[in-house]
Amino acid sequence: MAKPVKHYGKWRIRWVDEFGTRRSEVFDNRNDALLVLQRNEVAAEEVRRGLRLAAPPKKTVNELCDYWLKHRTPLKKSPKDDESIVRRHIRPAFGEVMLAEFGVQHVDAFRAQRLALEKKTLNNVLTLLLTMLRAAVELGWLLRVPNIKKPKVRLFNKDYRYLKTGDEIRRFLLAAKEEGAVPFAMYSTAVYAGARAGELAALRWEDVDFPQRFITIQRSFDGPTKAEDLRYVPIVDALLPLLRDWKLRCPGKLLFPNEAGEMYGPSGRIFQEVFHRVLDRAGFPKEKKASGGFRRIITFHGLRHTFASHWMMNGGDLFRLQRVLGHKSMQMTERYSHLARGAFASDYGRLGPVLVLEPAEVVPLHEHRTQGG
Repeated sequence: MAKPVKHYGKWRIRWVDEFGTRRSEVFDNRNDALLVLQRNEVAAEEVRRGLRLAAPPKKTVNELCDYWLKHRTPLKKSPKDDESIVRRHIRPAFGEVMLAEFGVQHVDAFRAQRLALEKKTLNNVLTLLLTMLRAAVELGWLLRVPNIKKPKVRLFNKDYRYLKTGDEIRRFLLAAKEEGAVPFAMYSTAVYAGARAGELAALRWEDVDFPQRFITIQRSFDGPTKAEDLRYVPIVDALLPLLRDWKLRCPGKLLFPNEAGEMYGPSGRIFQEVFHRVLDRAGFPKEKKASGGFRRIITFHGLRHTFASHWMMNGGDLFRLQRVLGHKSMQMTERYSHLARGAFASDYGRLGPVLVLEPAEVVPLHEHRTQGG
């Protein structure tokens, strides 16, 4: 076993750590030096024998952010989301904290300081933070992930907006036809196929199989779909003649090209200004928000809700709907289950027959008040 040696009036110790690296440290007192040396040698030996985990290197949350943004974020479908959360929330709140010292208390302090944050935003921040901390464990920068609790967020808004009747769909699509050929074709496909905005923008005619009557959804604005896989959407009777006619009128590569013949981007006017004009022309008013101002009753994503809702209202199968919409979780699809035709018909008699009682004497309301004082 090594021993402390004199070093310019002090005591120096040397040992080989658990990674095989030679280390040294200097102390004023020999006994202190000997104690630390023995402790370090025992720790290194225990790690080598698998009796304990190696101490992680000293890293800050800022260093973890740097690693994440350089190596993990570029691989994600929407890297800007991570960049924004890291810049606006994670670095300011936790950047200088050592990973080895990071704990629930830091998250509690963050939540107390960000009371104004919506639950969904807070959930997004903590979800990314937890994912980054798990990466730190994989890198050996952290021994374990703290037991951080995320706020419960409803997977969907029970009051999601959609075109509720066939008449509303007809009004909307007639207004779209007056707006122009491309809006009519795109909005019709959104209503009758349930595709997202990016999926519609990226659709090519090679994705449309008229003989087999299905559309292959396999890409979006910036590459893969939201779920990063492909799915098949049936071409329903209402959509089939519209698509066949549109194929003759727009035979290029894309189903819905912009004026330059290219793909619409996320901020394309067809998803915002043009869409809002169609809503106005169709007579769908804005509603006043509790916080002031106005909002649209129907959003572009509401056309996807329209498809799913009418699928169920017209006897569609919930499990097929999940595959058509591309939901990873059935919970997301179940928001539409209550719209199924006769959803509760088999349950009406589940608690048995009506209990027949003797007719009770009816006391007029004014007499009841008099008797009761």
